[in-house]
Amino acid sequence: MKYIDVSTWKRAMHCEAFRNSVQPQYCVTFNVDITNFLSQVKKRRFSFTFSFVYAVTKCANEIEEFRCRFVDGKPAIFETINTSFTYFNETTELFKVVNVPMQETIEDYVVLAKKTEENQTDYFVAPMANDIYQFSPFPWVSYTHISHTESGKKDNAIPLFDWGKFYEKDGKIYLPFSVQVHHSFIDGVHIGKLAEKLQCYLDSFE
Repeated sequence: MKYIDVSTWKRAMHCEAFRNSVQPQYCVTFNVDITNFLSQVKKRRFSFTFSFVYAVTKCANEIEEFRCRFVDGKPAIFETINTSFTYFNETTELFKVVNVPMQETIEDYVVLAKKTEENQTDYFVAPMANDIYQFSPFPWVSYTHISHTESGKKDNAIPLFDWGKFYEKDGKIYLPFSVQVHHSFIDGVHIGKLAEKLQCYLDSFE
């Protein structure tokens, strides 16, 4: 992690403007085509949840703005962001938050995520770190919009990713996907870049 030199940072004025907003976080929902990705994941017998968390994290880490956070009240950028996802227990109908470091390959990540989830018995194991992406799957409804609970902390710049129940249309399978970000660091153009990178990854995954 390194602090951003705001004296030379092109985004310094925009950062401060949005940071002082009543609600500086905003959420965007769109559909992604998972036809190829879902087929390939099933062939490998990988968990879709773990695989999709990896895919989103890999693509988001390639965009500098998604790695920016406030640290001790100052804008900073991390070299790599890790993962934190909710995992549902069908028996208790409660979820636990599982933290898994990002890995170089999807194979390594899926194995580590599975092992970490299976070995974790507590619902919450530690305070939320700053160098993560949050994931909260919502597979029961093919939603067109979603909102989130707010901590009230204006400097919370951790992106939150959700997805709903996938559905078939015209022979393809689509997934409702949501991105919540802090406007001090991330504009619509950056979400557009993520959408493009993610769709490209899903289409070319083998």
